[in-house]
Amino acid sequence: MAEFDVLVIGGAGIDTIIRVPELPMPYADSVIVDPVISYVAHTGTAVAMASRSLGLRVKFIDFLGEDDFGAMILRRFEEEKLDFSWLPSAAGTTRAVNLVSAADGRRMSFFDPRSVEGQYLPESFYEGWLARTRHVHVSIAWHARHVLPAVLRSGASISTDLHDWDGVNEHHKPFAHAADHVFMSAANLGDRRDAVLRDVLVRGRARTVVATDGARGAYLATRETDDVRHFPAVTPPAPVVDSNGAGDAFVSGFMTGVLRGDEVEECMRRGLVAGAFACTVLGTAERFATESDLTG
Repeated sequence: MAEFDVLVIGGAGIDTIIRVPELPMPYADSVIVDPVISYVAHTGTAVAMASRSLGLRVKFIDFLGEDDFGAMILRRFEEEKLDFSWLPSAAGTTRAVNLVSAADGRRMSFFDPRSVEGQYLPESFYEGWLARTRHVHVSIAWHARHVLPAVLRSGASISTDLHDWDGVNEHHKPFAHAADHVFMSAANLGDRRDAVLRDVLVRGRARTVVATDGARGAYLATRETDDVRHFPAVTPPAPVVDSNGAGDAFVSGFMTGVLRGDEVEECMRRGLVAGAFACTVLGTAERFATESDLTG
């Protein structure tokens, strides 16, 4: 029996969120805003926390700076009792500044990856956890790319989130072509959306490819049909205030369904409900749906 349901690799960081009246913002020399708050966040954190909120046993690993931001992350994970192991990064902790619209919760992120050329997680660091997990979620941080061969050899299933990929950028392709379940935003796909989803199926090993599209719902491509299927959005249980973390919550809702053996339609429903719930919470990884929220 596996010790972990999900091993999350990469994606720990800090989001500093600035709430603005609308997006895009008209130019102004200064704008009075609500209190600016820094949150423990980023995609790996959100997937780990959302998955655990849905009852999965989670292990999370990444690089972290030996700085105040890294200490902030470690304190939060200790409070949450999230099983996290890390190696120090000379560049410091990854962070972002996100503008969030008060009008509709949409965000614009200014991302600082703090990457270090040639820095990657050595296999000796994670091989023990990899051998004891059912599934691996690989974030698209550059250093996480180097874990893909070992994860493929392990036989664990793989998921990844390509975020706002345009279908062309070469950085994303190793992740897209290695994963069993591929997620992305439709934001930069335009009228090529369906072609990009099908191309991931053709060129990689994915069983499902999903493009989330905010209030328009999500789109699903599988190997069982040539059609890209549309699933409408669900109504959030409260007003939408912040879309940070919604895509990560969708991934976790979907993947808990996969790991339970649910049909793909139920996985999509779970993802949409989890994503909608996340939009009702301020911050990126402050609170996520529980199983009762998905089934109630």
